[in-house]
Amino acid sequence: MDKHQRSQKNKLFNPEHGDPYLAAMPEGNAHCPQCGAVHHQGRWTWLQALPEDAQAHVCPACRRIADDQPAGTLHLAGGFLTEHRAEVLGLIHNIEAAEKAQHALERLIKVSERQDGLLVTTTGIHLAQRLGHALTGAFKGECSYRYAEGEHHLAVHWSRD
Repeated sequence: MDKHQRSQKNKLFNPEHGDPYLAAMPEGNAHCPQCGAVHHQGRWTWLQALPEDAQAHVCPACRRIADDQPAGTLHLAGGFLTEHRAEVLGLIHNIEAAEKAQHALERLIKVSERQDGLLVTTTGIHLAQRLGHALTGAFKGECSYRYAEGEHHLAVHWSRD
């Protein structure tokens, strides 16, 4: 693995490094009054029982959604998308549901129409990355990933003609 690949991998697996949305983590237990996620033992999760000492604190995902500041963007383009839109959107929503169930901070912000395709925005970089891999695995096509130095954002581009 070359230096560039290690650098990219480290960023993807350590997103909290310098991310302003993850920097203001609550001390102790907290719950998000907007989505119900619980901050417990240092991470946001979906707990069935709310800890007694949990304080109200809006989670980073809900803050990103309110600010419309995605951590990941996925641009989809090509003729295949036009012909198989329902299947592509179904895959996106299924992957988001599975990722969200395991990782409370990984969610879709929105799916927007663009003149050249669709733009999917996410609250976490892992969901954007997983969507790119899932689209390529299910439908083939070309997929690229770009994580700019010094940014807290992953841009994924998938296309198939």
